Amino acid sequence: MDDHLPRAAGAGPRSRAAAGPAPHTTATTATATAGPPDLNQLRTFLAVYRLGSFTAAARRLGLSQSTVTAQVRALERRHGRELFERRARGAAALPAADELAARVAEPLDRLAGAAERRPSAEPVHLAGPAELLGALLLPALAPLVADGVRLRVSTGLTDPLLAELRSGRHDVVVSTRRPTGRALTAVPLADEEFVLVAAPGWAPHRALAHPAHRARAKDPAGPADLADPTDLADALPRLPLVSYAEDLPIVRRYWRHVFGRRLHALAAVTVPDLRAVRAAVAAGAGWSVLPEYLCRDALASGALVPLLRPADPPINTVYLVHRPEAAANPHLAAVRERLLAAARHW
Repeated sequence: MDDHLPRAAGAGPRSRAAAGPAPHTTATTATATAGPPDLNQLRTFLAVYRLGSFTAAARRLGLSQSTVTAQVRALERRHGRELFERRARGAAALPAADELAARVAEPLDRLAGAAERRPSAEPVHLAGPAELLGALLLPALAPLVADGVRLRVSTGLTDPLLAELRSGRHDVVVSTRRPTGRALTAVPLADEEFVLVAAPGWAPHRALAHPAHRARAKDPAGPADLADPTDLADALPRLPLVSYAEDLPIVRRYWRHVFGRRLHALAAVTVPDLRAVRAAVAAGAGWSVLPEYLCRDALASGALVPLLRPADPPINTVYLVHRPEAAANPHLAAVRERLLAAARHW
């Protein structure tokens, strides 16, 4: 390694004795070669660590993939150990990467925030299920829009939206499940409760009414419409069902949780929009299971009635998900804070 060190001007060859003890020379040379940490390498490392992918990090940083790979390899040489296990689909962080990220993430995020002298007020890109966005999130964000916050809203299924969040397409995603891995930060937003519903005039629903309540079944909005759980579990699978999807994801979960059995049924109607499911059920097309927030008004008005009110209804936690690095857009923090505050009243 000494061959790479510049020789002082006018200096001639030195003897081994004049050079000093060999072990100390080697250690000093290695330290001098390491030098101060390269912030660009650390920034690139942190992007790969958080996104779990060299390709996604390159896209986020506006660099070529070869540059990202070279910077991470240089950092690995500096530290004398590998930081990532390269895989066919992404990069898995090794223990050395966990240790390095724990040391540098917060300082780098603060530095990035301080360097942004004029924070951008670009639109906040928000994504999530169409029903949640329309019924709860957008009404909650209306005051921010009046104050100048701009929103660009996308809808879709949870898994594709989370993948797009990792790649940088969205700023925040409302997710119906907690994402895995270190690339995303998830905060519980709200619990959605599910209700077994039908229209009050639905003929099979009248036939299922519990004998103790049939005499009062003319009051469709009242408890007279509640049926016996065993009767429901046996009879409903043979009656017309309106579902979000062919594999009945919401209904099957309700059946396991409430009735403790698997559901064997075929949907009479499938439509990939819970608002359309609600409309079809209210029109008498059949029965279904819906989030309580989506049919709250219909239940209050009597347009829909609950077929059962279990003591322990099934719930699903909804998460507010974003990337962990500090965002340059100041409006993103305002959107997150507003949604978390509003969700306490949902």
